[in-house]
Amino acid sequence: MPESATSQGGAAGRESEMAPAPDPRRWQALAVCLVAGFMTLLDVSIVNVALPSIRNDLRSPESDLQWVLSGYSLAFGLLLIPAGRLGDARGRREVFLAGLAVFTLASVACGAAPSSFWLVVARVVQGLGGALISPQISALIQQLFSGQERGRAFGMFSTVVGISTAVGPLLGGLLIQAAGREGGWRWVFFVNLPLGLVCFLLARRLLPDTPAAGRVRPRDLDPVGVLLLGAGVLALLLPFVQAQQWSGDGKWLLVAVAVVLLGVFACWEARCGGRGTVPVLDMSLFRMHSYWLGCLLSLLYFAGFTSIFFISTLYLQAGLHCTALQAGLAITPFALGAAAAAGPGGRMVGRYGRPLVAVGLSMVVVGLGGTVFAVHLVPGSGVAWAMAAPLLLAGVGSGLVIAPNLTLTLSQVPVVGGGSAAGTLQTAQRVGSAIGIAAVGSVFFARLPAAGWRSAFDSGLIVSAAFVLGALVLALTDVGISRRNARRTHGLSAPGPSDWKGDHDEPPHRQ
Repeated sequence: MPESATSQGGAAGRESEMAPAPDPRRWQALAVCLVAGFMTLLDVSIVNVALPSIRNDLRSPESDLQWVLSGYSLAFGLLLIPAGRLGDARGRREVFLAGLAVFTLASVACGAAPSSFWLVVARVVQGLGGALISPQISALIQQLFSGQERGRAFGMFSTVVGISTAVGPLLGGLLIQAAGREGGWRWVFFVNLPLGLVCFLLARRLLPDTPAAGRVRPRDLDPVGVLLLGAGVLALLLPFVQAQQWSGDGKWLLVAVAVVLLGVFACWEARCGGRGTVPVLDMSLFRMHSYWLGCLLSLLYFAGFTSIFFISTLYLQAGLHCTALQAGLAITPFALGAAAAAGPGGRMVGRYGRPLVAVGLSMVVVGLGGTVFAVHLVPGSGVAWAMAAPLLLAGVGSGLVIAPNLTLTLSQVPVVGGGSAAGTLQTAQRVGSAIGIAAVGSVFFARLPAAGWRSAFDSGLIVSAAFVLGALVLALTDVGISRRNARRTHGLSAPGPSDWKGDHDEPPHRQ
């Protein structure tokens, strides 16, 4: 890191003497942040195995099951960037505590939900609480740590991200198995109450204030931009999620409304700078090839892979009458494969660039194809075990996509704009998740009454694979363009590894 590298010089030595001493409670504060981050990320994956129980207990229509997942992802994604700015302006400790309180209370409301409508509303509020927490964690790590310690802290946070995704389905299955199939799903949410209370009390004591905190202007949060983006995405999702509940073709006019709203949003964001408003999306970032390509690829990929868990748990539990624990075990290999491959993928991206992402996407497509084959090859509940191997392959591929694509997407972004750029990328991921669940769910539930569970599952997986295939085509096209440009630059000589980066810029480690 720059701090350690410059400490050998005299001027840097005097500078280090003037620097404030590190917070003696910084590692305890980090532990609090990691527990809070674990809770918010766990609620993305743990709820999937609870959906069949929720469906039976609350007599939920298919659309409400989709909103239980999409509502959380959409609320989480839309508020990420404004929440980061709010923490910088008002104080990260204050916003962290507010988000933790909202998330914990909303979790209790989810667990106590008497109807599916109540549950959907509580999940949206829970997503808002999670969005208030998430950006403060990265900012607090930067505030509390420097040098090699900062790298260690971010590494620990990355590990927690992987673990929360991996253990979610299994933990959800264990909780439902222990508490009973009927009302056991409620403990998937109630488990956040003791964790949230302990975390809140420790956060009040251990987290530092933000030195530069003060007042925040509403225009710094771009409320008009947030509303336009939210309304546009909502109008796009509604006809898909409500496809079975709203008869007639009139509902598809909302797609045209969504296009108009998103167009107005883009125009508003482009003109925000001139009005003194800080936009929720910095449109200048999309002039960078690696950035807009990475965001689009991320949106398509998250639309594909997050929807896999949604339909898999429904098929295994409601269609094949597997237990929640069996369903959780069946889809855990995907998360384990992704967690295992994320580290090596992050190290290899500097050498292989975009082709590494293309290889990962290819593995996911093959893994999904193998899952469809397993469903037809193995009858009955035994398919839960037959799905494990292809899902493991898809998970390893996923680990070679997400972290490397993050590195490549941010490779051209200046350091001063890194926070905003990363927040925008996360927003694309969450919006992609919501779109994917809506699209795949609409196909799945449309096929279910006439063709049965297996055919519906096949159709849903095909749509999921189509999203991933779209991301793969995008990555391969970029690699092809890079190869052609490299040949034009270097003549007709065979391209070396650096010519296959696929980003039209320097490798990430040289930025």
